[in-house]
Amino acid sequence: ALSRAFDFSRPRHFDLNMLRLVTALLAAVGANAFAPFGRRAARGRTLMMANPTATFTTSMGSFKAELYLDEMPVTTSNFIDLAQSGFYNGLTFHRVIPKFMAQFGCPKSKDPTEMMAGTGGPDGGTSYKNIKTGDTVDRDGGGNIPDEFTAKLSNEPGTLSMANTGMPNSGGSQFFINVVHNKFLDWFDNSTPSKHPVFGKITEGLDVVESIVAVPTSRDKPKTPVVMESVEIEGL
Repeated sequence: ALSRAFDFSRPRHFDLNMLRLVTALLAAVGANAFAPFGRRAARGRTLMMANPTATFTTSMGSFKAELYLDEMPVTTSNFIDLAQSGFYNGLTFHRVIPKFMAQFGCPKSKDPTEMMAGTGGPDGGTSYKNIKTGDTVDRDGGGNIPDEFTAKLSNEPGTLSMANTGMPNSGGSQFFINVVHNKFLDWFDNSTPSKHPVFGKITEGLDVVESIVAVPTSRDKPKTPVVMESVEIEGL
């Protein structure tokens, strides 16, 4: 509408007072008047409210991630519930692979020498609140949550994605951070049977995760344990 009202490609005689009025109105309203309702996220989603964030402090540095509560409330609320309870504090990254991902979140990894690290999860029969809806979500007897195959969010670099056994509804507390675009892990990519839903993305400190996946390993486990000291949730 502005381009039709003011064609700057040709000289025109403007009423000076009218021009001043229009300029003042534009300055007062600001650019947000021409943006869609809600917050425009960097990856192209329009958010009606800001998502919470998680700050991960590790023995190799810190990184921060946006948590997609708006589109992945079941998975994100599970993560937030565990983080706020201190579940992740003191655990180690039990599987890191260069040019692939870093996996974390198994309670058995608190002992970095534990051979069964990667097989654990939350206590079975527990529950948590879906922060977006207020509903109660039950974990099954193995501590697993329902699969949330809803939002088509790809396993791009820096994204947080749920780990599972490959069986339906087998995700619990473990997740991994992609350092490359692992499209074949998308739940909506039928090229493989892998189905790993994304529930967040790093906004600061991706270089820390890239350093973690580059450490010397033995059978994909860091030789020097990389410890998660704390996970702090903000913005709820």
